[in-house]
Amino acid sequence: MARISVIGSGTWGMALSILLNSNNHEVVVWSALPEEVEMLKTKREHNNLPGVKIPENIEITGDLEYAVKSGELLVLSVPSVYTRQTARKMREYVADGQIIVNVAKGIEEDTLMTLTEQIEEEIPQADVAVLSGPSHAEEVSRGIPTTCVTGAKTKKTAEYIQNIFMRDNFRVYTSPDVLGIELGGSLKNVIALAAGVADGLGYGDNTKAALITRGLAEIVRLALKMGANAETLYGLSGMGDLIVTCASMHSRNRRAGILIGQGKSMQEAMDEVHMVVEGVYSAKAALALSRKYDVNMPIVDAINKVLFENKSASEAVNHLMTRDKSIENQRLPWNE
Repeated sequence: MARISVIGSGTWGMALSILLNSNNHEVVVWSALPEEVEMLKTKREHNNLPGVKIPENIEITGDLEYAVKSGELLVLSVPSVYTRQTARKMREYVADGQIIVNVAKGIEEDTLMTLTEQIEEEIPQADVAVLSGPSHAEEVSRGIPTTCVTGAKTKKTAEYIQNIFMRDNFRVYTSPDVLGIELGGSLKNVIALAAGVADGLGYGDNTKAALITRGLAEIVRLALKMGANAETLYGLSGMGDLIVTCASMHSRNRRAGILIGQGKSMQEAMDEVHMVVEGVYSAKAALALSRKYDVNMPIVDAINKVLFENKSASEAVNHLMTRDKSIENQRLPWNE
């Protein structure tokens, strides 16, 4: 049994807290919002996880120093746009070698750094790892069978995290490819926005399959240029997470995309979803990375035009469909 502090009380943080509590770990959850601390303490239920009870022995606190210092393992579960500033606040309390598992997904727009890179920059004394995969909080909190992958610099750290999280309904694999895991987890949100836009336009399964398949091709091209492993992107944190995020109504990125496809602005869509839509924040970063590494990413380019340049969704789809002819896989040779 370990003492674990979950930094961030959103749906994913709470779902993992319930999971870890089920594994007989002592769990402390930190929230930056005093009113949320009080609500979670009294209601023992998260507003966005209705019907899911938070066990009484999960401790809720607004004291960051207490949360960080009392956890053998820290699970960082704040929205990606708050990862750096939260890590900066945590830095003075983190012990040398303390393990921090990032479970959020995103890329910093200004620096183009992944979340683990940001955490390592802000907390250099920490042992930073990642946990990712096709894992909606709404399902994990209810014990629905789920698989994820944890990435770390050392096999020892990855296996430690695997043992902490693993249970009969939550299977965890290990991987040394932290970069690949993070790229898959963040870039799939951008493709999911595009898939949602297609749904909002009333398109069908053919369109969804095309976006998932060609979206994965774009992610793999970029990831390889950046030094990640293609096998990672064909695994849980790439293809697996991409499928679930593009197909499920639990996905806030898909839901926001649907609203945009129906004619709402980016801001109107985000306001209606009522949660952080990570793909909106990752879209610009993904486009910047494609240009930095000279990688062709037409779907990423199209969704940026819809989000930030007022291009109509139907026009963006038409542009994607009428681009110059191409072959599917540039690396496959002809026999002639």
